[in-house]
Amino acid sequence: MARRSEPSARRLAHEGQQSSDGSRPGAVRRRAGAMAAVLVVLPGLLATSACGGPAAAGGGDGGDYTVMTWAPSGSGAADRHGVTAVAEAIGRSVDAKGGVGGRKLKVLTCNEQNTVEGATACARQAVDAHAVAVIGSYSQYGDTFMPALESARIPYLGGFGLSSAEFSSPDSYPVAGGTPTLIAGSGRQLAAAGCRSVALIRPDTRAGDTLTRYLSGALQPSGVKLSDVKVAEKATDLTAAAQRAIGDDRTGSCVTNALGPDQTLSLIEAYRRVGPKRTLLASLLGSVQQSVIDATGGADSPLNESYATGWYPPEASRVWDDLRATVQSGSDQRIDISDLGVQNTWVAYQVFFQAADRIRSAGQPLTAKSLRTQLDSGDSLDPGGATPPLNWGMTDMLPSAETPRLVNTWVTFQQVKAGRLTEQQRGFSDIRWALTGGKPPQ
Repeated sequence: MARRSEPSARRLAHEGQQSSDGSRPGAVRRRAGAMAAVLVVLPGLLATSACGGPAAAGGGDGGDYTVMTWAPSGSGAADRHGVTAVAEAIGRSVDAKGGVGGRKLKVLTCNEQNTVEGATACARQAVDAHAVAVIGSYSQYGDTFMPALESARIPYLGGFGLSSAEFSSPDSYPVAGGTPTLIAGSGRQLAAAGCRSVALIRPDTRAGDTLTRYLSGALQPSGVKLSDVKVAEKATDLTAAAQRAIGDDRTGSCVTNALGPDQTLSLIEAYRRVGPKRTLLASLLGSVQQSVIDATGGADSPLNESYATGWYPPEASRVWDDLRATVQSGSDQRIDISDLGVQNTWVAYQVFFQAADRIRSAGQPLTAKSLRTQLDSGDSLDPGGATPPLNWGMTDMLPSAETPRLVNTWVTFQQVKAGRLTEQQRGFSDIRWALTGGKPPQ
């Protein structure tokens, strides 16, 4: 395993977090070099746009720095309003701080519409705008839009990780492990909970097709049986899916949910109607978030006592204090701090700001090229404790032909207690072995 640099003082102070074997993740994966302890943000002036908005200089000498964030809206179950909304909030917050050196950050947002055409249009806008980077976006069509970004050499920083291109393109820099780490982590969490069989309820999409393999790899060492329950992407009545997943409701039967938040609400209602007595429920964070728990009954929700696997610490953690302050200042109802998409976009922007500050400190202009060079340098970047320090140096990427750009293989194990998501196990757990066909640590 490649070794990371020591966590910043800020992260060492954060709640004394430990990895699953009792060691701190940064200490397990240490790289040479000092870690910046404070993020210094770029100047900001928010300017949002629908697809097809006016182009602007992306960086270099003079003009604004242009970045872009996209996600689907108005498409149904795949909608992620909070992803673009939090990018807009970050732009407003940076603008309010007065900027650095007189440079402004122009944040473009685009409705990806959950279609190939929408994703292609958003990528075209980023190219036309000479964006320094596309940051923290959400789309399952990375295989379609990445070639356009690659041609323009625009880095795709912190995408949600729904496509293979996001973990293979040399211009992609994922800040989390995508669905591969979530689903593999869920498998390990459920195996440790004593599950003897697991039914995966997941979307019938290209992104969903990859989930069964990763989950199977995580469950196999424990001899846990896996069944695959597919759900049409726009299905609203999930009673049949719930019944198939629950089966004969035996002790040791478990269900893990990998649907989006809207379909999860429908699934929980179906689960309530079926009324299993013995089946254990679990979810990937992003499917279950605090708003879903609240909407399904809080402490009386069928989700109470259920397990969840996430990339990041629970919403109540202090690592989200700056996000909370940024969102509260705008009071944007589209933004749910517990939404994994919102958290992922926030983390991606923090990585961007830290990388950009290092570029400026070196006396270089911030451009797409200088940003790629910085991200490829092997220098670790610390997003304030939301993940262990990250870098995309050659020795730190996953030794996998399919997902070589995946560098963050840490997950958090959470559980719903009294209607709130809490830590089920303290700190981060590394499931790199499950993604590379290895054996679980003893």
